[in-house]
Amino acid sequence: MTESFGSAAIGEAIDAASGTALCAYITAGYPSLDGFADILTAVAGTADVVEIGVPFTDPMADGLTIQRASRVALENGVTLEWIFEVLGDMAPSLKAPHLLMGYYNPFLAFGLDRLGVAMTETTTSGLIIPDLPIDESGPLLETLQPRGLALVQLVTPTTPEDRLIRLTSAGGGFVYAVTTTGVTGGDAALPTQTLAYLDRVGSAASLPVLAGFGVRSRDQVETLSGHVDGVVVGSALIEAIDRGEDPGVFLEELRPAAVSA
Repeated sequence: MTESFGSAAIGEAIDAASGTALCAYITAGYPSLDGFADILTAVAGTADVVEIGVPFTDPMADGLTIQRASRVALENGVTLEWIFEVLGDMAPSLKAPHLLMGYYNPFLAFGLDRLGVAMTETTTSGLIIPDLPIDESGPLLETLQPRGLALVQLVTPTTPEDRLIRLTSAGGGFVYAVTTTGVTGGDAALPTQTLAYLDRVGSAASLPVLAGFGVRSRDQVETLSGHVDGVVVGSALIEAIDRGEDPGVFLEELRPAAVSA
């Protein structure tokens, strides 16, 4: 793993990626508590950044695949405390910076000061919280920013221009550009206006831009290359794990082939 962590380490990992960076999402404790460590190790060995999902009872931004994984993880007994215990043991050996993705209630219930300490102790570089508007993120930012930790901001195709500028300048790590107005896990083709939207996000952002929601194939990654710095792959990866595929091999096959000079 890189010696540093936090917002800067995320940016460094994306910049150092060979081609389009891959940020891989997996749900903590899925499909089993015992098997999660092996999955995390394999994913962190291939992806440039790892996004670890904190299971929640009402994952409103997620499609059926991640909803199901979240439900199974909760039934397995996964808590934020358990996640930090696992990361405390594993973080020193992980080859990619990791973030937590989840909804605000579990983090708030954990305690924001305690959260900042736990993230630092486990070299957790940042958070992605889809249901926390930037207007209400002040208390959390007061915990994260002094420690150099990232709060990744999400933008969508319907984000107004003035708010887009505000979000892309307020975040940390990278800008998460949602490619659709729906939930995660869709299998439809990318809308024709997506690339123009991503170019607009890139023009407004000083941080790297990663596109997510519905990224499932190498062809899509190739299409997005040149318009974003990386992609986020979640539902498709979980489905590959469900099929018994090696998650590292699955991710590697998403990378566009290198072009010979």
